[in-house]
Amino acid sequence: MADLYDEALRVLRIESEWLEATARLAESTFTRAVETLARTDGKIIICGMGKSGHVGRKIAATMTSTGSPAYFLHPSDGIHGDLGILQKNDVALVLSKSGETEEIALLLPCFMRLKIPIVAITCSADSLLSRAADVLLPLPELKEACPYDLAPTASTTSMMALGDALAMALLKVKNFSSDDFAKVHPGGTLGRKLLTRVSDLMVSDSLPDVSESAPLTEAIAVMTAHRGVCFSTDAQRKLNGIFVYGDLGRLMKNRANVLDLILGDVLIKEPSICCKEELAAIAVSRMEELGITSLVVIDQDRIPVGILYLHDALQAGVK
Repeated sequence: MADLYDEALRVLRIESEWLEATARLAESTFTRAVETLARTDGKIIICGMGKSGHVGRKIAATMTSTGSPAYFLHPSDGIHGDLGILQKNDVALVLSKSGETEEIALLLPCFMRLKIPIVAITCSADSLLSRAADVLLPLPELKEACPYDLAPTASTTSMMALGDALAMALLKVKNFSSDDFAKVHPGGTLGRKLLTRVSDLMVSDSLPDVSESAPLTEAIAVMTAHRGVCFSTDAQRKLNGIFVYGDLGRLMKNRANVLDLILGDVLIKEPSICCKEELAAIAVSRMEELGITSLVVIDQDRIPVGILYLHDALQAGVK
């Protein structure tokens, strides 16, 4: 079966060569292409036939989800009535390896009549599409990964990569933030990750606040009632330190008798903390990285307002 893996390597090397060549070719016109797409007050109309059309649908979805409203117009549907979707303030992104696809050729006069700027992605610099385009993002004229140089493979990979690059550049131009992203992805795991804040999951009732001067036995009793964590505050109610079951276990390994201690003797003075406005996913990541199961939630004055437990966050689907 080694020959099958060799085939995989051959394809991946060819596609890598295409991507490297595409990056070099894009250098002179990529910025202008982004500026053209960003300048519109309307939609980005994306067109492509066959495999290029499948790539176009994905690019449209990526742009729409990252702050650049885009609509995929199938060229066949366009020349049979769907051109009504076009408006004068739109811009077109047209994908065609040859640049001579019949259905694409029939659409170009419609774009030009409405003065819709055209950004083209094509291999042929002398094609009908290239000549009609306001900005050309050229693809290299190399052989496909298909051994017969027939099935669109490496060319569609390069189209897809250019589409992603355009979408991310537009995101940057439009200052599209993670909060903006969350607003258009409210459902599923992604929505939970982007929308759930620490304040949505933290426990804020009867917090395990124990005086520094309290016997360690009292602190252990409070920890037991609060899932293995307690903390102490100073005279201004600011967080002074925490103590958890893990600290107790380490302490007992190194000391024969711990029950004669007070909480102030064993407090962790610089604990990991979080704020209630923080994304829960970030807080969960911090807990998993540090190997801990809870975080004290503080306000802007460092006053504890809650406890975030890892178990609660994971149960809520935040990972």
